[in-house]
Amino acid sequence: MAQKLQLPVPLVGPILEELRKDQFLDVLGAAGPLGYRYSVSARGREYADRVAQVCGYVGPVPVSLEAYRALLNWQQERFPAITPADVEPVLNGLVLPPSVEQVAGMALASGRSLFISGSPGNGKTALARRLHTALRGDLWIPYSIAVDDTLIRVFDPQCHTLADFAPPQPWLIDQRWVRIRRPLIVVGGELTIEALDLAYHPAQRYYEAPAHLKSNGGVLLIDDFGRQRVAPFQLLNRWIIPLEQQIDYLTLHDGQKIEVPFLQMLIFATNLNPQEVTDPAFLRRMGYRLWLSGPSTEAYANIFRSYAASVGMTCDASLLPHVLARYQHEGRELRGCEPRDLIERARDYCRFQGKPEVLDQTTLDIAWNGYFGT
Repeated sequence: MAQKLQLPVPLVGPILEELRKDQFLDVLGAAGPLGYRYSVSARGREYADRVAQVCGYVGPVPVSLEAYRALLNWQQERFPAITPADVEPVLNGLVLPPSVEQVAGMALASGRSLFISGSPGNGKTALARRLHTALRGDLWIPYSIAVDDTLIRVFDPQCHTLADFAPPQPWLIDQRWVRIRRPLIVVGGELTIEALDLAYHPAQRYYEAPAHLKSNGGVLLIDDFGRQRVAPFQLLNRWIIPLEQQIDYLTLHDGQKIEVPFLQMLIFATNLNPQEVTDPAFLRRMGYRLWLSGPSTEAYANIFRSYAASVGMTCDASLLPHVLARYQHEGRELRGCEPRDLIERARDYCRFQGKPEVLDQTTLDIAWNGYFGT
């Protein structure tokens, strides 16, 4: 019972004794030197059925919303400062202009929001994901939080990664809190306006926290912004107050609103024209903005050589001019993701043919035709 509730045994003992006195439990006998075996009485089952109608959650005891807010603020103030030495290694491998790396680093260090736009395939999502890896420090979050009789589940094994942490004296740790790596939560075209509020589970009668509550202390990436199943301006209006005041208001199914902290780096990434999916009021509240254009010829060549070397393939001197000539002949725009994609398809061809993985014009032409359909 103590393990299920994440409570220390000295607290669980008196609870069991109170339940026994109220005739909700029957003692079956001793179980070891410090424990007893219990069974639920008929009266206890009736009581359990009644309380399950209010909330069917079974698991670690929740903490209060006030305690969650206080500890989150305390941790935010003590996270290690982000420096260029943290950002440069994680962006290594992305061929970006120095100005882009500088703005991205400033946004991460400040914790302000970041709006990244540009044509498809030029590293917007890759940049956002790598910025997250530059965050240092772990984060304590509760398994769940309680607001009066309402319970909200916060810890999600699908979104949160447990930190590698073994306390020397675990009995001194409040086990209702779990230590995780600072989260990265990505939402894309599947996002709806309803997903930004509490999700009520009618069968279990508790709430699931929305993505921006689960991402507190980390990064929330809104990928492919403008392609969600909700109008862009409706989505933008939803973020106005959180961006400006670092708080959000969530609604319970009975209409009650609760105030929760909004403390994460919010990143928007879009390949649409920003003027078509944003407005000045929203952009004014964004901390930083970046435009990622297609690579230059020199940058494309650097990306091509770097990726080929990373997978153990070499390319002769005539190969890159041949590839660039095909771009020019077909009137294609250079994109930063395409060297990787072409090389991977060349490797597919070599494996399919059972031949050594070698980059030459014939192999790359076959990869080109399979990738571009020409």
